Amino acid sequence: MIIYLDGRYVPEEEAKVSVFDHGLLYGDGVFEGIRAYNGKVFRLDEHIARLYDSAKTIDLVIPITKEEMAEAIKETLRQNNLRDAYIRPIVTRGKGDLGLDPRKCKTPTVIVIAVTWGAMYGDLYEKGLRAVCVSVRRTPPEAMPPNVKSLNYLNNILAKIEANYRGVDEAIFFDVNGNISEGSGDNIFVVKNGVMVTPPTLNNLRGITRQVVLEIAESMGITVLERNLGYFDLYTADEVFVTGTAAEVAPIREIDGRVIGNGRPGPITRQLMAAFRSATASEGSPIYE
Repeated sequence: MIIYLDGRYVPEEEAKVSVFDHGLLYGDGVFEGIRAYNGKVFRLDEHIARLYDSAKTIDLVIPITKEEMAEAIKETLRQNNLRDAYIRPIVTRGKGDLGLDPRKCKTPTVIVIAVTWGAMYGDLYEKGLRAVCVSVRRTPPEAMPPNVKSLNYLNNILAKIEANYRGVDEAIFFDVNGNISEGSGDNIFVVKNGVMVTPPTLNNLRGITRQVVLEIAESMGITVLERNLGYFDLYTADEVFVTGTAAEVAPIREIDGRVIGNGRPGPITRQLMAAFRSATASEGSPIYE
């Protein structure tokens, strides 16, 4: 595997960062998750824009331009001869000392990793996922905005650990006010009487896949609402599904032991899954020009 590291393309075993890098010491940095399908990078510009917005929010200056980042991503795919892949660009605060002060980190570290990645949930796209509402709450926006895709993912990991202990596939976060936030790594939608509803993106990540699904739903004439949701909305939904770069569009068939709808992926979810597959097959920035 060839990794992009600060302007060089190096073998995986040579891709090393300092133990004093604040990305390692404090989770001080940002990242993106991006997909390539059939030789094209899906929604590359949107992902890069979000990466740079995340960095700006934490006062981190990425030392290369957006255009250079896009080329680094494509070249990493070319170096690894990949056409279908999951891509992880990472920008850390860089090497500093053992103190918190980011001013001690003179040069950010830039990394791009690209790996082969299939369907995250395997055959569960046909069966549906099992989920639980976890006790840990989503970090509130006034503490750390969920729209910053930062290297500090402990909040998400704690939710995933709870889901693991409870023997299910996914966790559902609530915020500190009792509103549904998102999954451990994806946005959430409910469908009731033909209407799709999803939480506003103040207490969850402004997902790229979420936006694609909203665009698809609008083109299909499906009514979509953004409003706060609670337990009642989950348990009484006709359909529930999650969206994310890694997860794509994934149906949920059970929450807290309660069967959602008829216990199978619903018709609107299936339409959106098929339309999303079509979008990823036809859109994207070419890797091999």
